Amino acid sequence: MNWNGKDTELYQQQKEYIDTVMMPLVPVSFSGDMKEAASQFEFIQLLTELLEKQFRGRILLVPPFSYRRKQEGEEKAAALNQWADEMSDAGFRHKFFFTSDSDWKLMEEAIDGTLIWVPSVPLEHMENSYKYSLIEEQAKQFVRIIVHKWQEN
Repeated sequence: MNWNGKDTELYQQQKEYIDTVMMPLVPVSFSGDMKEAASQFEFIQLLTELLEKQFRGRILLVPPFSYRRKQEGEEKAAALNQWADEMSDAGFRHKFFFTSDSDWKLMEEAIDGTLIWVPSVPLEHMENSYKYSLIEEQAKQFVRIIVHKWQEN
């Protein structure tokens, strides 16, 4: 389910069956690494949208957690954990945070949820068919991870 009026209404009606939330983590920068940050957003957004389609009815994909690229790690982790607390309070047992920003790997233990880091692939010069087949291949790997996390609990 996506973060839109129609899907959130459906979520409200069926929330006892939807125990998983997925949130992309995306840096924002207006300096020299702006293109890299934008590419990471494009890649993670496409990946999480595809995963949402594959798990429709079991996962709620929420808007990205955006942060300043220069923001301190502890500050980012604390802000993300506030969201994680709200997600837990809302009944989500499983929280998946997807990112292409390797800085999050240094804070993985401090995050209340499952961090999934995937190196981004620059997509701006790819044909759409190749772009989507690449994203589909990436998504297959994460399907197994998500299902495994569900089975652990």
